Amino acid sequence: MKAAIAVLILAVGLAQSAAEPRVIDDAARALGGRERILALRNMQVDGEGLATDVGQQSDPGGDKATWQVTAFSRRIDLISGRMQTQQHRAAKFPFPGDNAPRFDEVVDGSVEMFHHPLTLIRAALEPGAKVEHPRQAGRETLVDITTRGGHVLTLSVDRESNLPTRITSTADYPNLGDVVVTTTFDGYEEVGGLKMPTHITTDVDRYRQFEIRTTRNSLNGVMTLAAPVAAGAATFSFLVVTPQPIGRGIWSIEGSDGYRSVVFEFADHLTLFGVAFSEQHSKAVIDAARRLSSKPLTQVIIPSNHSDEAAGLRVAVAEGLTVIAYRTGVDTFRDLVARPHSIAPDALAREPRLPRFVAVDDAMTLRDQSMEVRLYHVKDNPREAANLFAYVPRDRLLIQAGLYDATWHQHPWGANVLWNLEQRKLTVERDVPEHGPIESYGTMAKTIYLRAGGRRRAF
Repeated sequence: MKAAIAVLILAVGLAQSAAEPRVIDDAARALGGRERILALRNMQVDGEGLATDVGQQSDPGGDKATWQVTAFSRRIDLISGRMQTQQHRAAKFPFPGDNAPRFDEVVDGSVEMFHHPLTLIRAALEPGAKVEHPRQAGRETLVDITTRGGHVLTLSVDRESNLPTRITSTADYPNLGDVVVTTTFDGYEEVGGLKMPTHITTDVDRYRQFEIRTTRNSLNGVMTLAAPVAAGAATFSFLVVTPQPIGRGIWSIEGSDGYRSVVFEFADHLTLFGVAFSEQHSKAVIDAARRLSSKPLTQVIIPSNHSDEAAGLRVAVAEGLTVIAYRTGVDTFRDLVARPHSIAPDALAREPRLPRFVAVDDAMTLRDQSMEVRLYHVKDNPREAANLFAYVPRDRLLIQAGLYDATWHQHPWGANVLWNLEQRKLTVERDVPEHGPIESYGTMAKTIYLRAGGRRRAF
């Protein structure tokens, strides 16, 4: 009996191990053949479509920051393991910068390079690759692939056509932590004896990042890709944060990375406005704030749900600070605090702590005998629907993030910002932005007037 069981287990094991490469062999055959795929030197995908800045929606349930991608080009050199992605975009949402920016990125050995049927099947066919765990899910067969370089991806193949339908991998993503990146394919066309998809989408968890319709697929052309900018040299970025008093009991903490936070000193505690950009920046700002006074730092105001302005959320929670935010952002922030960060553990992942939130509706005043700070929700703003700004009546200071920056090319929601100040009957003398120089209110209003929506406008 034991011998029979052993034979059965061996037979099942052999059947499974045979199934693993068969999935790849069948997919390779459907795409045009093993030999053609292994002979690939390079490939290029040109197209157009839509892109979304994940984490930059106007509010947690609001309009996404969507770009019209008027020109997309991805070139992959399979010999050197180098990939270049170029994009020409036009913003479909209110945007204060160059409204048609161009992006050009070159990377070596990125897992993103394998989010294409031909590159992943080629990698799976190479010596040293592992193909494991074949399984069925609906009309698809799934198999896990570990490339010889160590990247782990899951391939989904249609059981009828044997053509790849999806590729997934995990990654660490700013704010979101561990995410599943899923690229889907359809509309295959023949190119040089191989099949390539004409419709490609990429999702980061539940968020759509790209949807590209190809205008041209090409293989084995003349291709020379420049090395990534930092290749061959170790680069170090030393962050410096500098506190400067801007009022009695008020400090601006300016980072060498261009972000500013503000500290308010109350009778028995400190409150911080803004922890932005990165974990490193936020921790440096919190440490600098604590060196300003013997009073404890107990609160942080996070003015927006945008990914850069909320980048210090998890640091603040890890440091034991109470988070003050607009009410619609609190549920989003709870989700961000609860998300796993196992791929690149941060301070909160290493030492979990329960968050404390204070939700602001239309307005809230923080006040004692030493300091008064009023918080207001920005009403009817087309881009910053969940934004809070601060006002110090004693010093007539406006403290804000994402509402105005003197360096912006244009100010499409500037008129709304000035309208909000008028509606609140606030007398502002100086603007203290998260980005850009501190300016007088008169200079701020004049700049908005000159650059409102890219043209002169009165309001």
